[in-house]
Amino acid sequence: MPDDIYAASRPGSARLFKQALNLFPSGVTHDVRAGLPVPLYITRASGSRKWDVDGNEYVDYWMGHGALLLGHSHPHVVQAVCEQMAKGTHYGACHELELAWAGLVQRLIPSAERIRFVASGTEAVLMATRLACGYTGKRRILKFHGHFHGWQDYFTVGVIPPYDVPISVGVQPDVAASVISLPANDIALVERVLGQDGDVAAVILEPTGASYGKVPLREGFLRDLREVTARLGVLLIFDEVVTAFRISPGGAQSLYGVLPDITTLAKVLAGGLPGGAVVGRKDIMELLAFSFDGQRNRFGRIAHPGTFNANPVSAAAGVAALGIVAEGDVHHHVDRIGTILKAALNDAIARLGLPGACVYGEGSVLHFLLGSGCQRSPACDFVACNYDPDRLKMGIASKAKRPFAFAMQRHGVDLMGGHAAFISAAHSEADVDHTVQAFETTLRQLTHDGVL
Repeated sequence: MPDDIYAASRPGSARLFKQALNLFPSGVTHDVRAGLPVPLYITRASGSRKWDVDGNEYVDYWMGHGALLLGHSHPHVVQAVCEQMAKGTHYGACHELELAWAGLVQRLIPSAERIRFVASGTEAVLMATRLACGYTGKRRILKFHGHFHGWQDYFTVGVIPPYDVPISVGVQPDVAASVISLPANDIALVERVLGQDGDVAAVILEPTGASYGKVPLREGFLRDLREVTARLGVLLIFDEVVTAFRISPGGAQSLYGVLPDITTLAKVLAGGLPGGAVVGRKDIMELLAFSFDGQRNRFGRIAHPGTFNANPVSAAAGVAALGIVAEGDVHHHVDRIGTILKAALNDAIARLGLPGACVYGEGSVLHFLLGSGCQRSPACDFVACNYDPDRLKMGIASKAKRPFAFAMQRHGVDLMGGHAAFISAAHSEADVDHTVQAFETTLRQLTHDGVL
């Protein structure tokens, strides 16, 4: 669909976007919303659905960038937030809700001996990095190609090719040089680099693979990494900002049975409100603690203020959401819907005989691969994948990205970034049916137009 026709089909969004261009760089407040002829302007959302200013209804698979495991406006979360708002939004003091919130985190996340709340996932990764360097006395961090750890300076390296060049200008060269980025799944290479460089404090990764599983890790890689880092005295950090409480109630570490030294949390943690946390081993986390030793407090501890750390409103939402997660029923539902949706979408691809295409992923997170050169093996389980990592990271062929996303929206489905799906407890089999119909219609159209 040409850009002008798409914009004309969303006149309300087009009008607001015109105003936004005079307010925000590129008219948007998040990089992922840039580059569209007209971003959608949403007025309300409930359950699995959302509505734009033009009255169009969508099955939503953004789900707050993965934060809304329970769906939009879950009544228990809404009630908890409203009740807390009436009591106060910020006390500048400790409160009981932070204890309840931390208690749920400690109950669910196996490695959470101690907890520190922050205001976002990016802040959580910054704190994890500082803790690792402070604890070990070392200065470098090792990450993996394509793994995303927020927008802060350190991990602008190794996101997209060329991996040794930050994705942003303004990053100081010495900061970029303090991060090593390697291809994932090569444990021999990791061991060799760690053995040669004695200044690496920690290895950090997304435990399901780059971009919340878009480039899956090989089976056994996490266990191998845990063994190598422990043997060489290097800390292991799991960035579970996306995966914690979603891939299982206890995150990837619980699902795979591999415990990191430090874990970063956000998204589902705060029930859809802003919030994050760093959790980990007591001896590491105690670097944040004060003592009666003035010298140690000044020169030997990790400093960490933060206006909105564990703020009462986010805490209320987090307690409500994690309380439901802890019951376990949510994951049975989202994993079942994910399995049904993935199978149905791949059946549609098979019916059309579309080469180089599949929908894959684990549990409630699905990824779309279209227009690739992948020759899928008959043994493919649509979870693990050893196809080219850079091509997996791309997902949908460049010329098809926008037409695919726009066509799906026109048929009432809004995919995360146009190429992924976060499934919530509010999604139903009726949503699956609607999505599959929209998907098959879209593929037929794009094939007819020569886009795929």
